[in-house]
This record gives sequence, C-alpha cells and structure tokens, in this order.
Amino acid sequence: MVEEFKYWGTTSRNKNSIQEEIKSRLKSGNACYCLVQNLLSSSLLSKNKTQRTIILYWCAAWLLTLREEHRLRVFENRVLSRIFWPRRDEVKGEWRKLNNEELNDLYCSPITIQVIKLRRMRWVGKVACMGERRNA
Repeated sequence: MVEEFKYWGTTSRNKNSIQEEIKSRLKSGNACYCLVQNLLSSSLLSKNKTQRTIILYWCAAWLLTLREEHRLRVFENRVLSRIFWPRRDEVKGEWRKLNNEELNDLYCSPITIQVIKLRRMRWVGKVACMGERRNA
C-alpha cells in the first residue's frame, strides 16, 4: 500500500484529496500558456480550448469542492483575460480589462466547471452500462 502514485501524469492519493492534483494541473496549464502565449495572441488561431487539454486530463474522477471550482474559474478567467487583451471603450476612449461575463461571451466553449461535470456524467453512464460482470 502506498500513500500516492502517479499514473499517466495523474497523481492518485489514498486520502482521495484532489487539491494537490488541481494545483499541479493549474501549474502545468500556466506553464503551457506561457510557452504559447505569442501564438494565442495571433488573430489566425482559434482561441477556444487553449489550456484545457492539460488541466482536464482524467477530470471525470474528480470530486470538486466549491474551493476547487473557484480556483479553476479564477485560472480560466486569468488566462482568457490575457488571451483576449484589454479593449478600448468606444464611449470613453479608454482601455479597460474585460469582465468575466464579457470573457465568457468571447470564449465560445463552455466553462471548465461545466466540462468537468459533463465528463463526470458521461463516465457515470459508461460505468452504469458495464453491468455487474465488469469492474469499473
């Protein structure tokens, strides 16, 4: 019996706490963003699904608390605000940062928390269809 083990980039712990796993994923997602930030500012590339691949790997097994959901939302909004840059206010003529609602409108994909919940439901459906003969 071990306290924790890493399998395909995911660290599993015997206490079933995902706080450190989410912290590690956000750190990896931020590092990935920093490596490609010049490409993301290009108008030639789609801005959707930028950092999610790293963050959401094996997320169907996560049991999120409100604290982890908040951390994921803060990270996503921070990255989106960097990608979409400040906008010039047409009325005042001043530059301003976009608020979270405006960022979500520009970002055509569902927010990370919704994706995690959808993947979790898909996983539950697959487990339910397995039947009693197979172990999940």
